[in-house]
Amino acid sequence: MYILLALILIIGVAVYLLSRSEQMGSLASGDRLKRMEHTATFKNGVYDNLEVTPAMKEGVSTFSVFMQFFFGKDKRNAPSKPLPVDITDLKSIPLSENVYVWFGHSSYYLQLDGKRILVDPVFSGHASPIPGSVSAFNMTHQYTAEEMPDIDILVITHDHWDHLDYPTIKKLKPRVKDVITSIGVGAHFDKWGYPTEHVHELYWGESLDLDSLKFTATPGRHFSGRWLKRNTSLWSSFVVQTDSMKLFIGGDSGYGKHFKAIGEQYGPFDVAILENGQYNENWKYIHLMPEEAITAAQELQTKNLIPVHNSKFPLANHAWDEPLIRISKEAKDKNFPIWTPKMGQIIYLDKPNELKEWWIGVD
Repeated sequence: MYILLALILIIGVAVYLLSRSEQMGSLASGDRLKRMEHTATFKNGVYDNLEVTPAMKEGVSTFSVFMQFFFGKDKRNAPSKPLPVDITDLKSIPLSENVYVWFGHSSYYLQLDGKRILVDPVFSGHASPIPGSVSAFNMTHQYTAEEMPDIDILVITHDHWDHLDYPTIKKLKPRVKDVITSIGVGAHFDKWGYPTEHVHELYWGESLDLDSLKFTATPGRHFSGRWLKRNTSLWSSFVVQTDSMKLFIGGDSGYGKHFKAIGEQYGPFDVAILENGQYNENWKYIHLMPEEAITAAQELQTKNLIPVHNSKFPLANHAWDEPLIRISKEAKDKNFPIWTPKMGQIIYLDKPNELKEWWIGVD
């Protein structure tokens, strides 16, 4: 019965996606594709990682993981009551302040050197192209695209649905000045009507100066794809440097040798924002386990770590609060500084903040 249900679901998803081609975006072609073909890790029409990266752990089948995902979730996979969220008027934050505001999962707002930056915003309430699936947890406040101020720089690390959200991107279009993303992802923005001259696609090691900010694309250990074919665009982390500080935007990545290499070449960092959540031992090569996030932060040579990729979408089987519990314990054991703000809370990047373990007592 489970096999039949799985086949019906796969066929249904394929048919639905074909009918929603606008949300799917577009594949690279023409000059963009030619540029991709001249990059070091693009082979046979797809990108590859710097080290061997199986989608699944050795000895684990895709089907068994599929069945576990749908029928083996922790009973506390989603919170039983709305998660606490601070309501912050982003438009009123003085531009002189260097701040970070998290919206859950990997969506967050930055102010650096008077520039407003938005990273991987997903405000549609779903981390999937299929309505009603992978729905966001209930929260005391859900941030929307309309609440965002005019954005100087929109950063998209890669094109997965939980990082590149079509409804959000369409709503933000009139208020975004520039986009920085991984090479190949610009094809989606072309299809969705963004001006090509303001969409900047970077390959690993390439840098771009926008006013007083310098962005450099660096490797991740992950994959990409909104279509049935994977890795037709790149996935990246980003180094962001100002005159006064340096940040690391981690995107999605499993643990690998690239963290130490980035730390040696671009570190030390004032703040690193790394994924911590939606992990599983079965796909440990493409997502960090909580303890690995602390190791990666150490290798990056960062003064402070902010964990993201948690507390919004049930994309793995673990309890919703497990990522925060595990990484906080590891940080204490290793005496490593970690910031775990409540969603919507203003965090000052260059002065002290009051932080609490907000998830304690939330079922």
